[in-house]
Amino acid sequence: MYDLREELSATLTEIRAAGLYKTERQLTTAQSVHAATASGPVLNFCANNYLGLADHPTVVAAAKYALDTWGFGMASVRFICGTQTLHTQLEKHLSEFLGTEDTILFSSCFDANGGLFEVLFDERDAIISDALNHASLIDGIRLSKASRFRYRNADLADLEVQLKAASDSRRRVIVTDGVFSMDGSFAPLPGICDLAEAYGALVLVDDSHAVGFIGEHGRGTPELFGVANRVDILTGTLGKALGGASGGYVSGPAEVIALLRQRSRPYLFSNSVAPAVVAGSLEALDLVSSSAGARHQLAANAALFRELMAGAGFDLPPGSHPIVPVMFPGPDGARLASEVAERMLAEGVYVIAFSYPVVPQGKARIRVQLSAAHSEADVRACVRAFVGARDAVA
Repeated sequence: MYDLREELSATLTEIRAAGLYKTERQLTTAQSVHAATASGPVLNFCANNYLGLADHPTVVAAAKYALDTWGFGMASVRFICGTQTLHTQLEKHLSEFLGTEDTILFSSCFDANGGLFEVLFDERDAIISDALNHASLIDGIRLSKASRFRYRNADLADLEVQLKAASDSRRRVIVTDGVFSMDGSFAPLPGICDLAEAYGALVLVDDSHAVGFIGEHGRGTPELFGVANRVDILTGTLGKALGGASGGYVSGPAEVIALLRQRSRPYLFSNSVAPAVVAGSLEALDLVSSSAGARHQLAANAALFRELMAGAGFDLPPGSHPIVPVMFPGPDGARLASEVAERMLAEGVYVIAFSYPVVPQGKARIRVQLSAAHSEADVRACVRAFVGARDAVA
């Protein structure tokens, strides 16, 4: 008899031997910059909680009120009986915030990206994708029958080569993350839009690591680079800066959104986002729209961390995003990064090390993510922990 368990056990052993096994540490508190694990309290520097809204009292209060008013779950998909006033309100407010015609909610941005491409693009079309795009974009593109072209990360010259190669296609779309999550680097959107216009292509941006806190009003990378009216389709998440719970969206032309409502499989066959999540996300969006204080604090925290870490001799790629990779290059980098992260956790600072194949060979790193909720003392404590751990394993 075929022994599936034995075969899978061998695969798991291989994953462990390669140093790729992902251990899930349990928080024993709410998600917060001051959290706790089973081993004790920690300063959390590895969450996507950019604006500190995951445990913000007004966001939590809105979600609690929604439980009493709107119930626990929808128990249905949108076109049957899974749409409440809350859902349409959030879609409307997201469209107003992003400056788009319409928005459609999904249970996650992974589902939004997974349900987008096969609806809009077929074998007559071409999708030109950045090499470092998120897995959800890659998987969504694979579901489409369109021709696929890949260009080197943020390389406009190579992008132009791929656009020329796709010149015979009916529709061409350039697909990119607004911010590349392992590097904290921005896509060169002005140049991408220039090439799109020159070659008659659409531009699609997944702005999950920017929406809510990048740009003058927090509207993301298109606002930052002044190209909001030149980006055709936006996708994004409610699971990072906008409350940190769950849910994603596609935002753009009314006709695009209308067709997705008719044909996007994750939308048609998945339950609606829970009412409490929608209500909390609405409150988070209101907080983002009404005040720039948290965005300014986040930028200040990221700048301070970068300054202190560079002064302490750490290897940081240039940038300004609150994702800050602390690099451990070379053949021994993966081990060093892992040991530094473990020592820091023992000292009460929670960070995560990444190595090949999650990142390229020889480019191991600890990815630090700053939050507006971190105090200056928190940031300085993180830097001290880095210094102490580095010196201990060197």
